[in-house]
Amino acid sequence: MTELLKKEVLVNDVIKVQTEDFSIAELYEQLKSDDASCGAVVTFTGIVREQIETQMQQMFLEHYPGMTERALEDIVEKARQRWTLGKVVVIHRVGLLSMNDNIVFVGVASGHRINAFEAAQFIMDYLKKDAPFWKKEINAESEAWVEQKSSDLEAAGKW
Repeated sequence: MTELLKKEVLVNDVIKVQTEDFSIAELYEQLKSDDASCGAVVTFTGIVREQIETQMQQMFLEHYPGMTERALEDIVEKARQRWTLGKVVVIHRVGLLSMNDNIVFVGVASGHRINAFEAAQFIMDYLKKDAPFWKKEINAESEAWVEQKSSDLEAAGKW
């Protein structure tokens, strides 16, 4: 891919932090775009799941505005340095979320499936490691901020 095309693709990336829910179908359609050179689209959607050990009922996600978006842009750029990619979409929600709510969407278009799979996993692994989000678990009796998991650090370390 020429440098000019690479920059043009970057302009078309979608990277957002928002409180509103997102439509997986609409984001998938954005990834397909008009670029016929991309024969693979891989997506990942993270949702709020039950935490039996903490009896979590809701989750509150906080972030550092401006810094968070820049961190996500940097992660996508690192992925572009490793793989030839088409459009990339990263949406992360913040605020109060309930069970089964969408939290994060990572979508990658590429000419080849291996690039798309690996880049999507790389972006998600580094998002968990480097993006400034803070998570609070809420149950009927208490609230507690959650520490970063060592497994998330290990996942990013494999790259």
